[in-house]
Amino acid sequence: MSGLTFRLTSAPSERLDLSHLTPHKLASMPLPDVLKLNVGSTKNGLKIGDIFAVSGQPGDSVRIEGSTNRFDFVGADLKHGSMIIEGDVGVSAGRSMRGGRLDIRGDAGTLLGTGLSGGEILLKGSAGSQVGGLTPGDKFGMTGGIIAIEGDAGDRAGERIRRGTIYIRGKCGDYAGARMVGGTIWTELGFGMEPGMLMRRGTLIAPSVERMLPSFADAGRHDLVVLRILSRYMASVLGPLAPRALPGTVRKFAGDLATIGKGEILLTAP
Repeated sequence: MSGLTFRLTSAPSERLDLSHLTPHKLASMPLPDVLKLNVGSTKNGLKIGDIFAVSGQPGDSVRIEGSTNRFDFVGADLKHGSMIIEGDVGVSAGRSMRGGRLDIRGDAGTLLGTGLSGGEILLKGSAGSQVGGLTPGDKFGMTGGIIAIEGDAGDRAGERIRRGTIYIRGKCGDYAGARMVGGTIWTELGFGMEPGMLMRRGTLIAPSVERMLPSFADAGRHDLVVLRILSRYMASVLGPLAPRALPGTVRKFAGDLATIGKGEILLTAP
């Protein structure tokens, strides 16, 4: 598989906008032009060639080695192919992705996967707040695709998402799924306070909730076939990174009854 590798040679003195470094944007760009790309965030005009050693040929993959939390918008607008990021990333990684796979082998800052409509984001570490959510001017958060996080996620994960799946192997912070319109948020170690605030539709899955909103009604225990389908789907997409299969029976809370009340929180603990 052909592609370019960007190896950090000196620590950046400012935050960098790396939204240019996706396979489809680099595909027809000669290497001298790649080195001249301005990625700085100040008037100094920091260029790719100032901080990276670049090797390989343009293709369907991009690799960034030595990544730090000063690297913003990594994988933004990714349409196809793959990106492997060795290290941490800053804000808005995977912003408005439409396809492909973004594999981040470190932690991520806030706003991971906002506006995601397709593709997969795999995060080895933990993420900041507003995973898969929305930024000012957006009508919805993510509308498709998968975000899989091996660590924890911060507050307000999945705010106003419409479709897609967020899976968190660790714990999810407070107010997850606020104003959800659809989609699924699944955490292995539980939600913080008041998940699903004003959600209209969608599914939240966890073993526990730190504090449940009073506008969710206990609907009893259910054996839901759709959960077995979801487990198989996640296994087919994520392979060894997929979560353990969901139990046959879950306890359902319907809500948020402060709106139309067609969402649900499913508790997997016995």
